[in-house]
Amino acid sequence: LFIVVVAVNSTLLTINAGDYIFYTDWAWTTYTVFSISQTLMLIVGATYYLTFTGVPGTATYYALIMTVYTWIAKAAWFSLGYPYDFIVTPVWLPSAMLLDLVYWATKKNKHSLILFGGVLVGMSLPLFNMVNLITVADPLETAFKYPRPTLPPYMTPIEPQVGKFYNSPVALGAGAGAVLGCTFAALGCKLNT
Repeated sequence: LFIVVVAVNSTLLTINAGDYIFYTDWAWTTYTVFSISQTLMLIVGATYYLTFTGVPGTATYYALIMTVYTWIAKAAWFSLGYPYDFIVTPVWLPSAMLLDLVYWATKKNKHSLILFGGVLVGMSLPLFNMVNLITVADPLETAFKYPRPTLPPYMTPIEPQVGKFYNSPVALGAGAGAVLGCTFAALGCKLNT
């Protein structure tokens, strides 16, 4: 029950992380930020439960619960006419599998889990997350189908800067994720002490 409760809370925190439909003007910037937020939410909870149970496979189970609950929440919004793509959630699973693999391969070594697991999840999730940006509904079609209300001046998007971040949000997200992933994996382990 406890693992379900925490996974549900993680789902609530990441529910919009991956919805690029309404971020057309800021697609690359939000992609990087959302990739990092998803990485951190996944790795803290998954590492916590992995070290709590000591059973390789728990991280993937955690990601599966997040996936199912996000599908339920997004299905509810989708039924109300909100445009959501279901592809945006399963990207957590392969990264969680890598975390389990590290824990199993290093014979449950917490320090290896923090270093190798943190780097692998941090670097892989932005890569898997690129699937989101490629497969979401066509932004122009969606914009005409679901018009946005008028935004206040301070919320009006500006034109994206061409070449910013060397035009590679995946590399930026993966680099930041690899560093922060280790930190948050350590936090996940620390929650058990």
